[in-house]
Amino acid sequence: MPLTIQMYPIKDIRLPDKALKEHPERQIEQIAQSIEAFGFNDPVAIDPDGQIIEGVGRVLAARRLGLKTIPALVLPHLSEAQQRAYRMAHNKLCLNTGFNLEALREEVPALMALDETLLTSTGFEAAELEDLLTLPTLPDLSPELTESLSSGQTVQCPHCGGVVHV
Repeated sequence: MPLTIQMYPIKDIRLPDKALKEHPERQIEQIAQSIEAFGFNDPVAIDPDGQIIEGVGRVLAARRLGLKTIPALVLPHLSEAQQRAYRMAHNKLCLNTGFNLEALREEVPALMALDETLLTSTGFEAAELEDLLTLPTLPDLSPELTESLSSGQTVQCPHCGGVVHV
């Protein structure tokens, strides 16, 4: 069954009784800033009755922004059990990995050179961005640590606690 994205009236989208993820005010504000900067580029998933399967934070941010319609994927082919499992998977799978810190350390200055104002729309706090720009790279770690690691391993950075992939 081919999936289509449609513009859906936000007033007809129903929030779940209990969201699986927490959505504190700061996060809703970050999502709203992202939508303002880039547009609403990540459709929510709903059942045929307008019940959210995934996308609660985006709907809350869209309501805050006063949007009347948002992009939605209607998923009529999922059973209730599949909807519940997909809701859990969607919210959990993106949390099962860390960032590639070296790639981020290259991306931040590149974005700053193009349009520094967009950094506030990335969800990264100023302190996190500063840490990315000032933390030592892997070769700056102790020689004993780098020699003991084989390619493909992950290790917790002793400076920031982040995961380093080597």
